[in-house]
Amino acid sequence: MESSRTAWGWGLASISATGDTLDVWYPKLALGEMPEPSARPNHEFGNLIHDDADARGVRRIPVFTVSRLDDPIEDAADAYARLHLLSMRLAQPNTLNLDGIFAALTNVVWTNYGPFAVQDYGQRKMDVIQAASRNGFGTVADVNVLSIDKFPRMVDYVVPTGVRIGNADRIRLGAYLSEGTTVMHEGFVNYNAGTLGTSMVEGRISQGVVVGDGSDIGGGASIMGTLSGGGKHRVSIGEHSLLGANAGIGISLGNHCAVEAGLYVTAGTKITIYDKARIAAGEPLDIVKGAELSGKDHILFIRNSMSGAIEARSRSKGIELNAQLHTNA
Repeated sequence: MESSRTAWGWGLASISATGDTLDVWYPKLALGEMPEPSARPNHEFGNLIHDDADARGVRRIPVFTVSRLDDPIEDAADAYARLHLLSMRLAQPNTLNLDGIFAALTNVVWTNYGPFAVQDYGQRKMDVIQAASRNGFGTVADVNVLSIDKFPRMVDYVVPTGVRIGNADRIRLGAYLSEGTTVMHEGFVNYNAGTLGTSMVEGRISQGVVVGDGSDIGGGASIMGTLSGGGKHRVSIGEHSLLGANAGIGISLGNHCAVEAGLYVTAGTKITIYDKARIAAGEPLDIVKGAELSGKDHILFIRNSMSGAIEARSRSKGIELNAQLHTNA
């Protein structure tokens, strides 16, 4: 993304009976100024295109999209292009203008037969099953609803190399997963969020959050995002840091940090700065808000089991992940 702020490519759009764009799949996207119309490559969708509606009431048509990445999102095709760029690793989280994405996207019934419009789903489900029966498929699989949402699963559109994903339902299109990332079954990664290197994800990575190389998000852990009134600070986790099981943060962690299991640290949390020299001298310890420690390196956040106070202690070395668990060839 350093040399250009424009992306372009052919997508295959699903259009509902009312003209809404349900989704757009981009097999390839390119960065840089778009070519002249005479120099555009062919889309190569072939017989995947159908101008007449299928049993879902959906038409599939090719669309050529040019996305001006610093401008607000123009429409659903533009929104899907930017989500693909993130999951294709062509743009890192927080580098694209995503203003207007919720208004551009339509709420969709995501199923094993593809996207359906919400409004006429009941009738269209019956039409799909009847059509499959008429085509002689024998025992016909029922329509299985995977979710009702504006964002689909990433893996139905982009499958990045060098990653393991325990539960594909929990990775939205627009997630950025670097090579060496392992997302366990209860891990979740939202759009415009993800990992910047080898990482273990067993907890929740919210929109806008990035996790550095060699870090571990423990089971049940949560990282505060900026949606739904979560504030404006974009939380990040540095390299070789650990967010313990069932822990949470609303501040950023620097490199070589750790938050003990079950501890939630926010910007307003009162934290005691543990200092052996001051304790030995009988001097009082400093107490600061969590925001003052946001993004700083080599800190262990821990709750004192005797006093119950939350403490920040010096930590000389970060964690090292098991390399065998992250060789995802």
